[in-house]
Amino acid sequence: MPRVSTIKRLPDDILEKMHELLRDARCTQLEITEQINALLEERAAVGAIHESPVRISKSAVGRYALDMEEAGAHLRESRETARQWIGTLGAAPQGEVGLLVNEIIRTLSFDVSLMLRRGGIDADTAPEAVKMMRDLALTMMRLEKAASDNVKRSADIKKELAAAAEKQVDALADGGKAFTADDMRRIIRESYGV
Repeated sequence: MPRVSTIKRLPDDILEKMHELLRDARCTQLEITEQINALLEERAAVGAIHESPVRISKSAVGRYALDMEEAGAHLRESRETARQWIGTLGAAPQGEVGLLVNEIIRTLSFDVSLMLRRGGIDADTAPEAVKMMRDLALTMMRLEKAASDNVKRSADIKKELAAAAEKQVDALADGGKAFTADDMRRIIRESYGV
């Protein structure tokens, strides 16, 4: 089993500081390493370091930054792909959108299993990753059902409005009155609220 990175063993607040420094394009990896080591030394001086590393190496910071950049690139690529599909399928039947959602979940599952094999997810974080995938699948299923229900509800409302308009037209015709453009406007206004 691969050894846990010294970066991943950092206290949460110091790891967050490192993330902040990594996002700052003005900071070099050497400067980040020095700043994080200074924070770790301060903690060690007061005896506040227990299970976290006392020092990190520049290579550890470099590997972590590379991993974060790869993960960020993958996320950006996934978002762009989703944006393109949503643009294409935005007006498509719900079934096609559901197929896309299923494919996304399948891809995410594959990515998580790949991370498990590579050691990106360990035995401690695997249950959380699995729970996240389960919750995502459940959320997607609920969204798909809600979207399907909305499409059905919208179709039912249109049928009801069309039937009401048809009744009004029939009532006018039964009265022997000529059907005018004003009658049509009134029926549309009353039926559709326009």
